Formats: sequence, structure tokens, C-alpha cells
Amino acid sequence: FVSSFFGGNPRKVVDLWKNGSIFICLSPEIVDEYVAVLKRLGVDEPHLKELFSLFSRGYQILFTSETPRLRIVSKDPSDDKFIECAVALEANYIISGDKALLEIGKYMGIEILSPKRFLSRYTEQ
Repeated sequence: FVSSFFGGNPRKVVDLWKNGSIFICLSPEIVDEYVAVLKRLGVDEPHLKELFSLFSRGYQILFTSETPRLRIVSKDPSDDKFIECAVALEANYIISGDKALLEIGKYMGIEILSPKRFLSRYTEQ
């Protein structure tokens, strides 16, 4: 998600969300991470406000405040929050460029794909 601010395939995935073609799954921990990283990267207030506006309206969003506590991503346990959210909301995919997540490949039927692989799969369907 954060990479979408820089264009390329991540932006194409976020555009699918903004166009109503796919849903995004969120938890409080994921939103907190997105905000912290975007602020650290210097994303300006108008862009952050646009993002919060979409989040607050629940636009194509599935949100959970309760997630299971899992320990799956041994190389980066802070990434467990993405798998926890996906499990709680019964997601089909986790789309990420994070190497530690991508190494997991699949968990409980949830495929973990790079934006490029997801877009390839999406256009095939």
C-alpha cells in the first residue's frame, strides 16, 4: 500500500481498490503502520487526508478490530499483523512487496503475492 505512492504495480493495485474492483482489509495495527510509514516518508497532509477520507467512509474496506494472534513470519514478526488481518477477514490474497511475507507464500489458503503477480492473476480472471 505504501509503495503505491511511488507508482508502478503497487499503484495499479490501489487503483483497482479506488475503482471499486477489489476490497482492502484493514486492522488498527495496519492503519497505524501505514500512517507512521507515510509520515516518515514525508507524504504531505492533503494526500494523508484523502487516504483517511477513503478509510473513514469504509470505501471498499473490510475492517476488523479483532484478529487472532499468530506467529508466522519469523524473519519479521511485525508483519504477522497482515496475516492476522487476512485470516480474521477470510481474505483471498495478501498483496505485498515485503520479502519476509512473500517467503511465506500461502497461509490457510491465503496466497501472498507481489503486486506484479497479483495483477497478472487478476487480469487472467
